[in-house]
Amino acid sequence: MINSDMKNLFSQDYFEARKRFLSVTKSCAYPSFAKGPTGQDLFTDVAWVGNKNAENVLILISGTHGVEGYCGSAAQLHLLQSQIPVNLSESTAVLVIHSLNPYGFAWDRRVTVEGCDLNRNFVDFSQPLPKNPGYDLLADHLVPSDLSHTGLVRAEEAIAEFREKHGEMAFQSARKCGQYTHPDGMFYGGTAPSEARETLEKIVKDYKIAYRKNIVIIDYHTGLGPYGYGELQCETPSGLDGYQRALELFGPSVTSPDLGTSSSFRLTGTQDEYWERMLGDRHTYVCLEFGTFGQEDSRKVLRDDHWLFAYHREQSDEPLGKKIRAATKHQYNPEIKDWQEMVVFRCDQVHRQAIAWMNSR
Repeated sequence: MINSDMKNLFSQDYFEARKRFLSVTKSCAYPSFAKGPTGQDLFTDVAWVGNKNAENVLILISGTHGVEGYCGSAAQLHLLQSQIPVNLSESTAVLVIHSLNPYGFAWDRRVTVEGCDLNRNFVDFSQPLPKNPGYDLLADHLVPSDLSHTGLVRAEEAIAEFREKHGEMAFQSARKCGQYTHPDGMFYGGTAPSEARETLEKIVKDYKIAYRKNIVIIDYHTGLGPYGYGELQCETPSGLDGYQRALELFGPSVTSPDLGTSSSFRLTGTQDEYWERMLGDRHTYVCLEFGTFGQEDSRKVLRDDHWLFAYHREQSDEPLGKKIRAATKHQYNPEIKDWQEMVVFRCDQVHRQAIAWMNSR
């Protein structure tokens, strides 16, 4: 039963979210070299709940895509205030990672301080980077330098032509699957590990995750799929074996891009690549994705966001920048009670499923 007042779970900004998180748990802070809009210090905060020697660990990650951290932070806060922490077996613990990408959270952006989409940044950079010729063709139209009426008409005509020629699936895949050639563009995976990726790697090392028996990772996201629906998405790196593990744990609501049942696509450089390389079949990764508004709305707010920071960064905390950032926040964090209640209910359900499975190991 969800009785919490949503206003006590969903914060107005990163700083309120962090204050609330710190008020309910003992945590360890991992500082970022990035700063907030008025020069504030930023941190990823980590709490361990349960037996420090537990073989089974549930890892909860908020803010991989910074502005999506409102949802994840609320879910983590609700869990920490629930009965779940007191009902853990000796073999089960929970590692709560709050605001993995604090720059994006503080600035209401999806990207890291380097401009990377963190969920495209986990490739093996010792190998040739993935290619995305579709994005290369669209780059100057997805983030045009000119957002005047004339400039937007020109860009939208080029995008419409690509869609007509190649189809909608090809367009969405080219836009979203990850690109490594346009640093100011959407879904840019970078050319080296980002600070946020290195922070996650340090947390995993500090808490000896590689030596545990069973690891379940829930990574909270928003912006894709039907409004308010929490889809449990598996990702390609774990393949059908990973899908089967998630299916056993969470049931038939789990989806997979390999099976064509997911609202997502095959992506490059996802966080699950990291977990698969390190843990193999000892891990189960799911992206808990909550739909908000339409994908065309998403494309336009991301266009404006990337345009702002590519061409008018000096206005990022001026009225123009604040307006663009507020639109991004609304797209990925609808401050609407029914959406918030759906998020908390679904997260509570998924948390309980994961803990019940791990307690039984």
